Amino acid sequence: MNIVVGSDHAGFELKEHIKKMLKDKGMKVDDQGTYSEESVDYPDYAKKVSEVVLRGEAVGILICGTGIGISMAANRHPGIRAALCENEFTARMARAHNDANILCMGGRVVGTALAESIVNTFLSTSFEGGRHARRVDKIER
Repeated sequence: MNIVVGSDHAGFELKEHIKKMLKDKGMKVDDQGTYSEESVDYPDYAKKVSEVVLRGEAVGILICGTGIGISMAANRHPGIRAALCENEFTARMARAHNDANILCMGGRVVGTALAESIVNTFLSTSFEGGRHARRVDKIER
């Protein structure tokens, strides 16, 4: 599975932690930035990650301070279903029921151990389809 990651300055530290965890598991990780804690604008990184996801090249992970702004910015791109998840249940439901293609988290909200569990849950859960597909289709229209 290919993963594309991005963050603003507030999510940089958690992004780096998650990136290392994924690489240690043998996953291919495309880091779209930012590459330091110097202040940047989260919509720029939401756009970069969304473009990769929309090309069908990867599943995305975006992180800002709360996860709110970066999820809002990502969801402005037609075809993106970015889900802000703060626990394993929401990560599982985002994939199983909403076919989310980008996981968003808050670097100032979730700790590294919880973030790892959220990422693992998100990446290991498949879309259930069925009645949920009808709803996702309505979102896309």
